[in-house]
Amino acid sequence: MKIYGLQKLSLVDYPGKTAAVIFTGGCNFRCPFCHNYGLVTDPGEPLDEEEVFEYLKKRRGLLDAVVITGGEPLIHNDTADTIIKIRELGYPVKLDTNGTFPARLAELLTRGLIDYVAMDIKNCKEKYYLTAGCEVDLDAIEKSIMLLKSGNTAFEFRTTVVSQLHEEEDFIRIGEWIAGDEQYYLQRFKDSENVPYGNLTAPDEQTMNAFLAAVQRLVPNAKIRG
Repeated sequence: MKIYGLQKLSLVDYPGKTAAVIFTGGCNFRCPFCHNYGLVTDPGEPLDEEEVFEYLKKRRGLLDAVVITGGEPLIHNDTADTIIKIRELGYPVKLDTNGTFPARLAELLTRGLIDYVAMDIKNCKEKYYLTAGCEVDLDAIEKSIMLLKSGNTAFEFRTTVVSQLHEEEDFIRIGEWIAGDEQYYLQRFKDSENVPYGNLTAPDEQTMNAFLAAVQRLVPNAKIRG
């Protein structure tokens, strides 16, 4: 797995832990609100892997964990190899994924290679393709949801909320889809120069609270993050 970016310290990407964040390149989605769109379409030259791992070695005892994000990390068939190398340094690993590669996710879970998973729920089923910017295999998403809900690995679901892409009814349907006691976070969209489509906006506080109330009917642990 090639590494295209390294955030040397994050206090927010792994709940309760200080972490380094490793960025992969490429993704099978084209989300119009993506903050890492450059990594998806034109990641450039990869970093020197030896330098990345040398940094992680030096920070043992100072960093708590490593996060692997993207892009979509599971688009690569050798992600497990990289995770093994990270774990050999003593770090727990969090994986960010869009849930479209359930077989690869299942392998990581079965082998105990990841300690925490954050899976995006882009929207309700009917609007998934609009929010992902492409056709989506919803069966794959379903399988990944069930893998996480039926397993023993800590996880969360999360949705980046965009005014132009989400409405209250969508969160009622999401709640019906993922119903249970798991952690689910609504994250307000934040614009940046890296977002591929202009004129996208974040809902105001009142609207976010309405969305939260809608989903909490069936996902009582849902919260607003950020």
